[in-house]
Amino acid sequence: MAHRKNKVMYLALTLFLAWACEESPKDDTPWIDLFDGSALEGWTQKGGNARYEVKEGAIVGSTVHDTPNSFLTTDKMYDDFILELDYKVDSTMNSGIQIRSNSFPYYQNGRVHGYQIEIDPSDRAWSAGIYDEGRRGWLVTLEDNPEAQKAFKQNDWNHYRIEAIGDTLKTWINGVPAAHLIDDKTSNGFIALQVHSIGKDQKEGTEIAWRNIKILTDSISKYTKEMPLAPVVTRNQLTIDEAKNGWKLLWDGKTTNGWRGARLDSFPDKGWIMEDGVLTVLSSGGEESAAGGDIVTTDLYADFELKVDFKLTEGANSGIKYYVNTDLNKGPGSSIGLEYQILDDERHPDAKLGNHEGSRTLASLYDLIKADPNKPANPIGEWNTAHIISKDNHVEHWLNGMKVLEYERGSDDFKKLVSESKYVVWPNFGEAPQGPILLQDHGDKVSFKNIKVKSINKEQ
Repeated sequence: MAHRKNKVMYLALTLFLAWACEESPKDDTPWIDLFDGSALEGWTQKGGNARYEVKEGAIVGSTVHDTPNSFLTTDKMYDDFILELDYKVDSTMNSGIQIRSNSFPYYQNGRVHGYQIEIDPSDRAWSAGIYDEGRRGWLVTLEDNPEAQKAFKQNDWNHYRIEAIGDTLKTWINGVPAAHLIDDKTSNGFIALQVHSIGKDQKEGTEIAWRNIKILTDSISKYTKEMPLAPVVTRNQLTIDEAKNGWKLLWDGKTTNGWRGARLDSFPDKGWIMEDGVLTVLSSGGEESAAGGDIVTTDLYADFELKVDFKLTEGANSGIKYYVNTDLNKGPGSSIGLEYQILDDERHPDAKLGNHEGSRTLASLYDLIKADPNKPANPIGEWNTAHIISKDNHVEHWLNGMKVLEYERGSDDFKKLVSESKYVVWPNFGEAPQGPILLQDHGDKVSFKNIKVKSINKEQ
C-alpha cells in the first residue's frame, strides 16, 4: 500500500513539474555574451600593464607596481545598450567598468577616457556611481543614496545593470537603483574592465574578477527598467570637480545674465535665441554683426581658462574672442579681440583666405596662426569643445582634447604676425591685460552650450 502511495505521489510530482516547466516563461532576451568563460578573444588591453587572465570561468585582473591604470577593452564599440555583469573585488582595491570610452592618439597620448561605473569597496561606498575617467571627474556620487551604498557586498559577488540609451545612463547594484545621469558628452565607445594603479605601499597582486558579462543591443526599449531616482543633468552645470577647482558658469542655460551686446548695454533683442539649454546665433545671410550682433561677458578676464561646446551648421562662420576691446571698431563688423576661429573648413571660403595660410580655419588664432591640420574636428551638426588657456601671456587653443596651437602674447614673433595681418591697423592689438569674452555673430547659425570659465591666479 505504501509503495502504491509513493508511486502516486511520484507521478503527481512529475506531472506538477512538467506543468510548471510549461507554464514558466522562457527568457527570450537576446543577450550577447562578451566573455565565453574560457578565453579573452574580442578584448584588448590598453593603458597600463596590470595582469589579466582567465580563472574558473572569470576574467581576473591583478595589480602591479609602477604602471598607470590598466583597461581590458572590448574590440567592438557600442552606443546604446544594456549591460549586465558580476564582479568580486578585493576590499583594498578601486576599480570600475568603462562604458562609451575611447583611446585616441591625440588625447593625452592615447589615455583611456570616458564614463566609468565605479567599483568602490572603501567605506565611502560609491559603487555604481558614475565617474568621467580622464576628463571631468565625478558626475554622480552616492552620498545621498544610502540604499545603494548598503547594497554592495564586501568580499562577495556583486551584480551591476547598466543602461546607456541616448544621453541617459542608469545603474543598479544588486538590484538597487544607484545612479541616473543625463549627459551627452560621448555617445559611442568601448566597454572596459579597469585595474587601478597602486602606490608603492600597496600590495601587488590584489585581484578583481568579472564574470557573466552580457550585453543587449537589440530592441532595447522593450527591456528597460524603471528608474525611480531623479536624474543628475550636466548640461550648463558645473561638475563636482569643476566646482571644487574654481570653475564658474558663464551662461546658466536659461537667461541673459552675465551677457550684453558688444555695442549695447543689454542683451540683443533679436538674432540670438535660447532653447532647451542651447544658445544659438541665428542666420542672417552671412553678414558680420548685422543682426543681433556680437555678445560679450559683463565681467572682464585676465589669466583664464575657458571651455565652450559649439555646433556648426553647414558653411557657418563664427568665433570666440578674448581680450576684447569693445571701444575699438565703432563701424561695421565685429568687435576687436583675439579670436578662436569657428568655421566649416570644407564649405566656407574663409578657410582659404588670410595673410597667413590656413590661419582662418577651425580652432586657429584667426588671421595669425593656423591650427594643427590634424585637429580632431567632429562632423558638422555634432558638438565640439573649444578650450582656451591664457596664463602669463602664454596662450593655448585646444579642440576636443587636443592642443592645436600655442603662442606668446606680446612677443616679437606675435607682433610680427600682427604686422602682417588685418589687425595691423589696431595699435597694441591682442596685448590688453584683461577684457571680456565674446561670442560672434557672423550671420550664420551656430550654437553654444556648457560655457565655463576659470580665472587663473598668478601663483597657480
